[in-house]
Amino acid sequence: MACLQIRCPACQSTDVITHGITAQGKQRYRCKNPHCSSQTFLVEYSHQGRVPEVKHHILERTLNGRGIRDMARVLPISPTTVIEELKKAPQIQPINDRAIHHIEPHEIIMKIRKVEEAEVDEMWSFVGKKTPQRWLWQAMDHRTGVVLAYVWGTHQDDVF
Repeated sequence: MACLQIRCPACQSTDVITHGITAQGKQRYRCKNPHCSSQTFLVEYSHQGRVPEVKHHILERTLNGRGIRDMARVLPISPTTVIEELKKAPQIQPINDRAIHHIEPHEIIMKIRKVEEAEVDEMWSFVGKKTPQRWLWQAMDHRTGVVLAYVWGTHQDDVF
């Protein structure tokens, strides 16, 4: 008889119990650690888009300026899954905090200058039907490729 030790993907605790079965017949688990952020999890996922590592890759690629269809092609998941994960991600904000937090407050004033080359890009997608189109507007540093800011919205001048 083989014994498989299950670890919680969020806190790496081995204090895990079974927590029912999914509709696809997969075993669901729950971490008993009271400080763990994970509610329930699976060891084997039916859909690649549900794997925590894939969700992490979606967030990282978004912050590096990758497109939705590009991520879907590279991570073999659907574009709809990418969009749904981006909607749920609390880490993504309209301003790229990573790009500005490593700068000391007294350096910000010295680094403000007229931009020589700026790049603004737009792309659209939809979920379900094409009538409520959603546009992603991105401002990128042309020299480094870092996404500086973005906004989800319509294809209107005020959003731009």
